Amino acid sequence: MTASKRASANLRRMTSELKVVTTVSNQAEAEMVCESLSEAGIRSMPQMSSGNIRLGAAAPLDVYVEQHDFDKALAVLNAAVPSDEELTRLSDEAGDKSAP
Repeated sequence: MTASKRASANLRRMTSELKVVTTVSNQAEAEMVCESLSEAGIRSMPQMSSGNIRLGAAAPLDVYVEQHDFDKALAVLNAAVPSDEELTRLSDEAGDKSAP
């Protein structure tokens, strides 16, 4: 099922108030975000951001979730972003592995 068909199906099933959980740069990023939310049991729907010119797959999109899932969706998306400390640790570990 294509992303646009999946979004239309989700919109029909999403009956409560919707809220933008994030805005992404393009269609590919929207699909990754929606997949992460889906794996957490959260229905989502990407929609072209208002006020932007239409650039097809390169256009920014807002990702909507139902109001009651908003906090859980934020937690899922924030968990996917490593902290500065975690990035430093991972960088140090990678440096240790490449040292002779």
